[in-house]
Amino acid sequence: MKTISYLKSFAALAVSTAAFLSPSPASATQDTLYVWAGDVAHKSPDFFAVVDFDKGSKKYGKIVNYAPLPNWLPTAIPLSTGAIGNEPHHVGVSSDGKTLAGGGLLSILRVQNQNFFWDITSPRAPIFKKANTLPVLASIADEFVPKTAGGFFTTFMGGAGGTAPGRVVEYDANNDVVGIWPVLPPLDGFNPHGIAIDEQHNLLLTSDFICPLHTLNVVPGLPGFITPRGSVRVWNLNDRTITKTIPVGNPNSPPGTINIELIPNDPQLRAYVTGVFDGKLYLVEPNQGTATPAVDFNQFALPGAADPWPHLFKINKTGTRLVITLNYKGLNGKVVYLNIEDRAHPSILSVVELGQNSGPHYVVFSPNEDRVVVADYFLVQDLFPSGIVKVDGDHKIHTFNIVNDALVKDSSFDLDFNRDVATGPARPHGIAIVSR
Repeated sequence: MKTISYLKSFAALAVSTAAFLSPSPASATQDTLYVWAGDVAHKSPDFFAVVDFDKGSKKYGKIVNYAPLPNWLPTAIPLSTGAIGNEPHHVGVSSDGKTLAGGGLLSILRVQNQNFFWDITSPRAPIFKKANTLPVLASIADEFVPKTAGGFFTTFMGGAGGTAPGRVVEYDANNDVVGIWPVLPPLDGFNPHGIAIDEQHNLLLTSDFICPLHTLNVVPGLPGFITPRGSVRVWNLNDRTITKTIPVGNPNSPPGTINIELIPNDPQLRAYVTGVFDGKLYLVEPNQGTATPAVDFNQFALPGAADPWPHLFKINKTGTRLVITLNYKGLNGKVVYLNIEDRAHPSILSVVELGQNSGPHYVVFSPNEDRVVVADYFLVQDLFPSGIVKVDGDHKIHTFNIVNDALVKDSSFDLDFNRDVATGPARPHGIAIVSR
C-alpha cells in the first residue's frame, strides 16, 4: 500500500505542474534535464525526475514532473514489483531524441528487468513504454550508446550470474533485444562497462572495468573484494565480433578501465579511457593496438584523503575539450576541464572543487555546450546481499557555466535530491539533456 501512495504522490505532483510540461506556441525550444534516481529507503519506485533546464525560466533547476517505473512490471521471480530497488545507473537517449532509456545496475539481485524505456516525444511528459532484459545471459546493466537507425547498444558487466564474461546487448528501434554479443565472448575478464561507436568506420569500442559479482557479500563472513580489469576491446561493428584486445596500464595491477569515448573528428580514430584505480587518462589508438598515459590525475591528490578516482568524462562535439569527474571515494570531489587538442598531452584549463562528502560521477555537456552538469552520487551497495562499494555523494546536481574556457558554478541552479524529491531523499545517478 505504501508503494501505491508514493505513486499517487508522483501523479499528484505531475498534475499540479502540467503548466510546465510543454512550451507555449510562441516559445523557443526547451532544454529538459532528466535525472535517473532511486529512493534512498528503497520503498518508492525508481524514477526519472524531469527538470526545467531553460536558463532564465522561473522554474530553472526545478523538478517539473516525474516518470516513475510502473508498479506492474514482470519479474522472473516475484521478489518485488520490479519497480523498486533497481539501483538506477546509466541512461541513454535515442538518435532521434524521442526515446529515453535507463538501466538498473542491481536489478539482478531481485531477478527483475534491467533496462527501461520511455517515450519523450513530449519532453516534459515522458510516457513509459517497456521494460526488458531479464538476467538470462546478461546482468549488471551499464552504459548506453544510440544507433543511427534507432535503438541502442548497451553494456552489461556480468553474465547471468554477475561474473565474467559480460555481454553487449543490442536493442532495435522498438527497444526489443535483437542480439547479445559477442556470440562467443572472451574468457579473459570480459566485463564491459564503457562503450563507444563509430558506424561510419565500422568501429565499436568497449572497456572492461571490474568483475561485479566479487564486490558482493555473497558468503556470510567473507566480504567482497575488487577484481579490476584493464583492457579495451576493438570490435568489427558489422560482424559484432571482437577483433583486438588492447591491454591498459600495469597488468599486475589493472587500472579499472571504466569509461571510453572516441574523439570526434580524429582522423586516426583515437579514443580516451579512464583508469579508476591508477588515476590516469589513457590515449587509445585502436589501429595501433596501444593505450598510453595522457594525464595523471594523482597530481590532484588531497592530503589525508583518498586518492583521486577519475570516473566518467565527456568530449565536446569538436573534439577539443574534455570534462571529467574525480571521485575521492565519496569523501571529496573535483570536476576537471581539459584542452585535448594535443591528444597525447592534454592541458588543464579549469578545476572545480565540490568539497567534503561529495562523490561526483556522471557528467554531460548541455546541448549547446555552454554548460556542464554533474550528478553527485556513485554507488552504495545496500540491497541484499549488499556489497563493499559504499561511495555515496551529496546527492546534488551541480551545474557549471563555461566562461572563457573555465568552469564557473551556476548559482541560479539549485537542485538537491535530499531535499527536492516529492517522495523523500533519493540518489541521482544518470543524467541526460534534450533540446526540443
